[in-house]
Amino acid sequence: MSPRPVPEQLLPWACGALGAEAAAGSLRLVAGDASNRRYFRLALAGGDYILAEAPPATENNPAFLQVRELLAAAGVRVPALYAADLDRGYLLLEDLGDRLLLPALDCRTSDQYYGRALDILQRMASLDSPALPLPAYDATLLEEELGRFPAWFAQSLLDYTPAADEERLFAALWRKLVDSALEQPTVLVHRDFHSRNLMLLEDGALGVIDFQDAVVGPVTYDPVSLLRDCYIRWPVGRVREWALGYRDRLVAAGLLHAVTDEQFLRWFDWMGLQRHIKVLGTFARLFLRDGKPQYLDDLPLVLAYVEEVLDQYAGSEAVFAEFRAWLRERLSPRIAAQAWSRAS
Repeated sequence: MSPRPVPEQLLPWACGALGAEAAAGSLRLVAGDASNRRYFRLALAGGDYILAEAPPATENNPAFLQVRELLAAAGVRVPALYAADLDRGYLLLEDLGDRLLLPALDCRTSDQYYGRALDILQRMASLDSPALPLPAYDATLLEEELGRFPAWFAQSLLDYTPAADEERLFAALWRKLVDSALEQPTVLVHRDFHSRNLMLLEDGALGVIDFQDAVVGPVTYDPVSLLRDCYIRWPVGRVREWALGYRDRLVAAGLLHAVTDEQFLRWFDWMGLQRHIKVLGTFARLFLRDGKPQYLDDLPLVLAYVEEVLDQYAGSEAVFAEFRAWLRERLSPRIAAQAWSRAS
């Protein structure tokens, strides 16, 4: 899939917004993400900026601006906005640098950096979620996400078409996961809060990007996205300590009612299972539909998270045991034949 050309008016528009001549600036493609947005670094004599090209036909730019304002008001470090042309999908933003959190994480730094990341989530949780002008992370959205797994991962990627009885199995598991999500207290949810969407800034703070899909939803969604990150894995015991420590923060701040370790960890685990089943379908779709094969390399870790939670609850939840058996019998041989699986 060949890259689309850079719009001719992008550089003149950005330079004009900054009071500079177009000839004085230069653009360099610096990043893309799982969407159709593209990011360029605009270099001018007075400093660097980030210029986003986000086609309005596919990208919800008004939501980006709205969520940016909400997060900034809560004290979260997000890129400053200098100019926007919503009709053309151009956004001129502060340059937060190139340092993603992911490469800085190791066994010596993880407590420090995750502490800062959980501070951000606490700030987000402090917002009055019922009053937020954001969509709800409701059953319809949760089920749509789960539906990506049979459609894109099983059928399109692995060439396996589930039978009617298998679809009923999926529906039974989806209902468990959705009910667990919907019984949780709600907060502002970033929806993709992980180490590739957190920037390590020069002053040591963390900046947050890629927040335009934010919703009001379950309190454990962002913590499990962070602590069971699709790009880095930590020991189970350490993850649980971080999760319960975050629970304690919220309770102490009056942002969450007292909830037992068992209940909070169940919410956390089952929310993570929902997310990772969704991600299997999403990463397959990014490869097959959007021509982004790099996401295949991350499928083995996501599968490991799915298996970890299925193993943990298979003894007490029959549908978890049934889904685990189905996954092992029907999909595991096909997964083992994939190049991305053999390379892991």
